[in-house]
Amino acid sequence: MIDEGTMGMDEGAPTTAHLRDVLNRAGRVVIVEGSPDEADSTGVAQIVVTDAEIAELAHVLAIVDGGTGDRCLCNGWPTITVHDVEGEPIACWTLRHQPRLRGIGDCDADLQDGPALTERLAERGLSGPREVQAELAVREAEEDRRRLRWLQAAPAGLRHAAMEVSNPPGRDLEAWSDRLRDAEARLATLVQNGYSDGIERIHTLLAWAGVPARESTGGLKWYDLAVQQLLLAEDPGLIIAALATGTPSPGQLDGAAQLFSSFEWTTAHGKDLPEPLRSMLIAHIQADGTDSMRFRLRHGYYGGERSA
Repeated sequence: MIDEGTMGMDEGAPTTAHLRDVLNRAGRVVIVEGSPDEADSTGVAQIVVTDAEIAELAHVLAIVDGGTGDRCLCNGWPTITVHDVEGEPIACWTLRHQPRLRGIGDCDADLQDGPALTERLAERGLSGPREVQAELAVREAEEDRRRLRWLQAAPAGLRHAAMEVSNPPGRDLEAWSDRLRDAEARLATLVQNGYSDGIERIHTLLAWAGVPARESTGGLKWYDLAVQQLLLAEDPGLIIAALATGTPSPGQLDGAAQLFSSFEWTTAHGKDLPEPLRSMLIAHIQADGTDSMRFRLRHGYYGGERSA
């Protein structure tokens, strides 16, 4: 079996012309619903493409010339092995996250029409890629809804800056990182200018930081971390004082639970909190905390008792 990790690396940038040149020399193409390591395994679904169907395959495998400039390190699938008329393998390609092809050049390349290939494979009995695409669509829709909930929770005057911070990563991660840093800087400036009173500013940021605590998908997104970084830039004593001023809302206590269990906070200030903040936060978690909050409480965060 051909090692697809080494095929095409010395062939320059991937192009559709090169892909079609390879397929023009093909006697048959074997497409296996698995990674290259699984291609020879029994029970793995596969199809064999021959004759006129190879030309049809070349059409749906057309790629964006030049490639993406990088190579995904995950195990791609399905595996497409091209054999010449003598039956010898001459190329091995894999799909990466379904719309990208690897193995035709020195980097991955986007398919011009990923859905067309997915449907063509499903028509031939390889429905795995279509099922994955359906799952990804559901996941992406939920990610969009989560991002919208975060945007809707943005404090007054910060919605536009928050939208810039929450823009999803593009294909050029370096350019996206630069834009994100600029957007975070603009957001920090707006927060300082719009909320000059420190207590009010911290109350506002804590409520916003508490939004992801109730998300079922779990974990913090890059835009959640942007709010957490704003809080971490504040005077720790002022944060403690703000929580002792008035009666914090449940959302503000959610934000405090996130902040006080973050790596940055515990590294700089430890896990213990002063009274009466400690008792107030523990009571909130015991009464209405999430599973992750209770887990952290059991492991000594907030000054809670460590479980044996």
